[in-house]
Amino acid sequence: MDENKTRSKHFLLLVYQSFGIVFGDLATSPLYVYRSAFAGRLRHYQSEEAVFGAFSVIFWTLSFFSLFKYAVFMLSVNDNGEGGIFALYSLLCRHGKFSLLPNQQASDEELSTYQHAGYSNRSVPASSFRRLPDRDKKSKLALLILVLMAASMAMTLGVLTPAISGEFSVFGSSVLLPLGFHVFLIPLLSGVLLLSLFVLQYQGTHKVAFIFSPVVLLWLLSIAALGVYNIMHWNPRIYEALSPIYIYRFFRLTGIDGWISLGGALLCITGNMPLCYMLIFSGIIIFSKPNAFLIYPCLVLQYMGQAAFLSKNFSAISLSFYASVPDAVFWPVLVIAILATVVVSQAVLSATFSTVKQCHALGCFPRVKIVHKSKWIDRQIYVPEINWILMVLCSAVTLGSQDTTRIGNAYGIASMTLIFITTSLISLSIYFVWHKGLALALSFFILFGTIELTFLFSSYIRILQGGWVPLLLSSIFLFTMFVWHYGSRKKYLYDQNHKLPMKWILTLGSDLGIVRVPGIGLIYTHLANGVPATFSHFLTNLPAFYQIIVFVCDKTVPVPFVPQKERYLVGRIGPKSYRMYRCIVQNGYKDVNENENEYDFENALIMSIAEFIQLEAEGGGSGTPDGGSIGGRLAVVKSSENFGKRFGISKSNGFEGTSSSSLNITSSKSATLVKLKMMYDEQESPEVKFKTRVQLTLVDTRYKDSFVKEEVMRLMEAKKFGVAYVIGHSNSKAKWNSPFLKRFLINIVYSFLRKNCRAPSIALSIPQTSLIEVGMNYTL
Repeated sequence: MDENKTRSKHFLLLVYQSFGIVFGDLATSPLYVYRSAFAGRLRHYQSEEAVFGAFSVIFWTLSFFSLFKYAVFMLSVNDNGEGGIFALYSLLCRHGKFSLLPNQQASDEELSTYQHAGYSNRSVPASSFRRLPDRDKKSKLALLILVLMAASMAMTLGVLTPAISGEFSVFGSSVLLPLGFHVFLIPLLSGVLLLSLFVLQYQGTHKVAFIFSPVVLLWLLSIAALGVYNIMHWNPRIYEALSPIYIYRFFRLTGIDGWISLGGALLCITGNMPLCYMLIFSGIIIFSKPNAFLIYPCLVLQYMGQAAFLSKNFSAISLSFYASVPDAVFWPVLVIAILATVVVSQAVLSATFSTVKQCHALGCFPRVKIVHKSKWIDRQIYVPEINWILMVLCSAVTLGSQDTTRIGNAYGIASMTLIFITTSLISLSIYFVWHKGLALALSFFILFGTIELTFLFSSYIRILQGGWVPLLLSSIFLFTMFVWHYGSRKKYLYDQNHKLPMKWILTLGSDLGIVRVPGIGLIYTHLANGVPATFSHFLTNLPAFYQIIVFVCDKTVPVPFVPQKERYLVGRIGPKSYRMYRCIVQNGYKDVNENENEYDFENALIMSIAEFIQLEAEGGGSGTPDGGSIGGRLAVVKSSENFGKRFGISKSNGFEGTSSSSLNITSSKSATLVKLKMMYDEQESPEVKFKTRVQLTLVDTRYKDSFVKEEVMRLMEAKKFGVAYVIGHSNSKAKWNSPFLKRFLINIVYSFLRKNCRAPSIALSIPQTSLIEVGMNYTL
């Protein structure tokens, strides 16, 4: 009962916050839609019919995209409740075989989040077109570039949205400024306003959304009331423009000029972008109801009221929204608009952080610091580097723009390009994911794609009037992501081709031909199988290593998240006497590291290996020290279910930098375990350098195999001496006879990105005091 109440409260909280995070941009579009639409040659058509036609275009565009496409259709296109460009790409990778991610294994398909209800490719006829991704790798690369192009446009919107919202929010103050002052003062005021927004990002989306959601609600009610007032006061006949016949009359009157103006009219739907491709909450279905029952009617009333006002006051088009505000409420509306600007920008900034995180998880973005706090909502993140880069770019656009219409043109191009790519990916999903007919997929693309192409071409006509900004920024983002993916994939292929054969390991014997010292060595590798060359490189230079060796592969699976109980895949390398294990840590592209420190990960890893040892024995593994595991297979260790049943972990602070680590084995039935504990206590070192006291308690009594007990004992004893993290410190260069383009990408661009991004140890949250870096030269 209490759990249901908690879920209900959490649900209501998400709905409440969605107004501040998701719908802020959509709610403030009336500030600039009419001004942008009539900014070009359309301003010469000063008639009631032209204004009525423009409103009809806006109304049906808003209705067609916001209600019919997004609220009704797009919200049902989700991956385990997660929406967006990467949700579509993930579905295509899993069910359409478009994946370019390395380390893909058959075990990935056993994840509970891998097979989504309604998406199954079993018993589906394999047509030649469905087999295209398997036969042609270029199709996989083309899809990845298309997704990265959408991601780059999303990041561009992270620059343009604060700029356009900030300038238009303070634009109303121009009526109070002396002539000529607003040319430089408005960009300055909006720049100062937006700086505060970027500073607030570290506080987390949760706090900002909770504070500013009332602002959006008040804003929506205010613009709805203004719309009703303007309709009744200026032109009640505006309701006639709800008929689509006015769209025909509009284009008959304006011709090519009306078609060009579509680039400004489409700004009424740009607020749907956070809704359709960059949502940060799970359970996106909850957002359709507030959109339909509150936001949509308020926007329609506002657009209708502005049209009623402009039909009688066409000379006021330059001020648009603020000119339609009565003098009695001008100042309150201006203040609310400025506050709403912060909320508007917050929506896209939060979505941009999420987009960068997903690109990074898929190996398409340089290493950055991902900040997540336990008090934030699940999977909310903050990326410091991106926040400050966006701040600099946004300030440059805001201060460098001499006309707000230019920012509107740039904003329209970025938004419409993203909308069109989304439609293209959905069309592919209909065929490859849902396995519907090709005719249905083409019908969807023709229905929505044709209309979107019309808007898209109309927007690209304005490239010279500010539209080049998103093309330049997105090209930089796209080039950066592609080069990073290209270099990372080449490094993975190099590791794959130079991994050590198991025969070589076996010939070294159980000691591997080296001195085995107490402790545990975690060797990080991108390989999910085989022994990396980093290991042999380490042994060549220093012929000694820890008594327990664990090869750790931290990999991303094309699912939004991996349940904690399915996160660890553990296996054994070689015979038991070698004490070598492999652990694959599986993560989804939206998963964030919630461990408070490295000891959480170490304890989870050690417990997973201990559980694997027991599962191996129960599954028929050999009862001798030299016996192998169950056919060398990896086993899913459901650690979250077993913690506390077989093992218990408790922590306490050490004293003056030193502490002891003890192993308590308790059993009321087994005298053998008591003897093992006595032997362990006799050999225990009196003082061990260790930052945190870790006490591992074995409470299970089902260890009937003495070799299993011994192996678990040695594992826990090694943990007492500490854990070392071994990673490769790589230096990548292209082959001397490689083509010029490859040498340029690897030797210059990729090398520059690698040297100026976060170190691998920081990205993996590896403690510097336990870090060992092994130099590796990659010839790609």
